[in-house]
Amino acid sequence: MMRTLRAFLRKEFKQALRDPRMRILLFITPMIQLTLFGLALSTDIKNVDLWAQPDSNDYLLRRIYDRSVESQWFRSASGDHNVDPFELVRSGKADAALVSPPGGLSRAVGRGAGDLQLLVNSMNVLEAQAVEQYVRNISNAVIEDDLHIKRPEFPISFEVRVLYNPTLETAFFMVPGVMCMLLSITTIILTGMSLTREKEVGTFEMLISAPVSATEVILGKTIPYLVLGIVQIPLVLAVAVFGFGVPMRGSFAVLLVASVAFVCTTVAIGTLISTIASNQQQSTMGGFLFLFPAILLSGLMFPIENMPAPMMWASYVDPLTHYLALLRNIMLKGGEGSFVVKHVLILIGMAVLLILASFRRFRTTLQ
Repeated sequence: MMRTLRAFLRKEFKQALRDPRMRILLFITPMIQLTLFGLALSTDIKNVDLWAQPDSNDYLLRRIYDRSVESQWFRSASGDHNVDPFELVRSGKADAALVSPPGGLSRAVGRGAGDLQLLVNSMNVLEAQAVEQYVRNISNAVIEDDLHIKRPEFPISFEVRVLYNPTLETAFFMVPGVMCMLLSITTIILTGMSLTREKEVGTFEMLISAPVSATEVILGKTIPYLVLGIVQIPLVLAVAVFGFGVPMRGSFAVLLVASVAFVCTTVAIGTLISTIASNQQQSTMGGFLFLFPAILLSGLMFPIENMPAPMMWASYVDPLTHYLALLRNIMLKGGEGSFVVKHVLILIGMAVLLILASFRRFRTTLQ
């Protein structure tokens, strides 16, 4: 069996890697995609067009506006002094506008009634909430730094300490998710196409008529893509750590074990899809039909806790959910032992069940 399997593996590796385009797809494209997604997928609200027209003697509004633009969260929106700020926001020329009380903000603060109005385009609720918080913080900082006026003392004070991501970098949260997504796409799609390629070109009948067992066929078709998926792990990890500065606080060996368990699961999913599909087009479509809901349910974009109960239960049988949790826990928190063991065992259990289903389906296909 081992001699036949080695020959099968050599044939599959040569077939997968002889095409230069396939080598680019396996080794270069994931790093490019990780870079692009890591830069594009961000929850930070930036480049907000902010309008204000303070009078020459309105020092406070001028400082708040200048400090907002200097923070790089805001950009200066154009508009005449006499323009209606509501019309600016409504027309889309500004995302937000600062409107001072009659006589200017500085004079109003001197009278003890400094009401600064902020007009925000709330078509994007998250952006509107962020803009309000940005302006509130900047205004408070200007009052404290320039006027040396401290906020009232409260009987209870809170000191906030942000753990694991103190600078609130979006990349620390998003890049592990993108790593999970890329490994899923390459392993599921390529593995699913491996067996259907044989069916499409007409060599499947020759394959099953040869003195090769179903176990050798399945292993010969899956092990190469398992190896190629594992080879991708240090590549995408290098881009995450050295390209985006994502910390690696846990053990690389533990991360590798978790990644191997996940790749085994995704390769088994691709194999199961290939036993059902009759051609590469169906296999590719089946892979994407699995991936889109799996990505949405994994917690990559939306917190699982915010989902309805049926969707939350569905996310627990999603392998991407467990691997994404492992990536973030190992890279950002250092990897808690019980947490890692629990999710790795779940991935291994999923892989075993999917492999058994693939073997059963393949034998049914042969009959």
